[in-house]
Amino acid sequence: MKLRHGWVLLLVVILGFLLLMPSKVEPVAWTPQAAPSLTDGIYAENQLLKAATKVGPSDIEGPEALLLEGDLLITGLHDGRVLQTSLDGTQRKVLADTGGRPLGMARHPNGLLVIADGVKGLLSLDAQGQVIALTKEADGVPFGFTDDVAIDKPGHYAYFSDASSRWGYGHDGEAIIEHGGDGRLLRYDFQTGKTKVLLDKLEFANGVTLGPEDAYVLVNETGAYRISRYWLTGPKAGTQDLFIDNLPGLPDNLAFNGRDRFWVALYTPRNALLDRTAGHPFVRKMIVRAMTVLPKPLEKRGFVLGLDLQGKVIANLQDAGEGNYSPITTVREYGDWLYLGSLKATHMARVPLAGALK
Repeated sequence: MKLRHGWVLLLVVILGFLLLMPSKVEPVAWTPQAAPSLTDGIYAENQLLKAATKVGPSDIEGPEALLLEGDLLITGLHDGRVLQTSLDGTQRKVLADTGGRPLGMARHPNGLLVIADGVKGLLSLDAQGQVIALTKEADGVPFGFTDDVAIDKPGHYAYFSDASSRWGYGHDGEAIIEHGGDGRLLRYDFQTGKTKVLLDKLEFANGVTLGPEDAYVLVNETGAYRISRYWLTGPKAGTQDLFIDNLPGLPDNLAFNGRDRFWVALYTPRNALLDRTAGHPFVRKMIVRAMTVLPKPLEKRGFVLGLDLQGKVIANLQDAGEGNYSPITTVREYGDWLYLGSLKATHMARVPLAGALK
């Protein structure tokens, strides 16, 4: 009898925790499309990412942003350092410590390294290692989670994302489950120092890249499984449309190869429980409470997609096997290779481009 009473008491405590524990998350009801199949069709599971091999050092934490310049890789780490390293990892140099979390990087034509820092905002790093804050707010709203950046060819503008003005770095799970539409796509003017909001009400605005001839800019909406496009030139200038919708996972960063392809890193496949509870804010709030003591319900799978200029899937690379390189949060095409970065891994990786395009 005492044992039975103990189980009843434990159940009451658990229910009370799930129902009553204070939480800042206020989920918004929405209706996602049915998730695409991972067993057949264009997103069918495969093992193409098993060809990934380590590149750079193997004792770093969270090499998220990634640039290849000559035979040197530059990446941003969990502890705030911006690291330059040889491909074999034997040579390394700390270029700066932002004191935050560098998540996205782009090189300005004048040589400055521009950094989207999840904690510090949009930064620049000069050749002397001096870190300068470029902008921290737009329209009076401070950036909560500066995520990625791309620079146009003339070096006039930096296009960057604020994933969430309400949730800061490290609270991506809360922001995505809340689905509050507080992400923004922004533009920083290097000549005037002013920042303009191009798009708001985005669902966790993440990766950013410019298209051919800087005609448009793409931004990943991680929380809505889609990539939005904002037109910069031509008859559609100033308007928004969808580049691709209903992705099979959570899009993180994306990059353009400068010619004919975009690459998208998917953090993880979509979670059936989160999709099924999308229209039930109370249940999603209980999930948030449970996540404070339980692991996030995310599948560990390496996942990368290639898209053509019309948003059609032309490459599908996966690896759900044990020991896979994941989560992949950055993918960039350089020469004969696809280079991969990760918010959680302890090294960078790469796969042969030829195999990726089969």
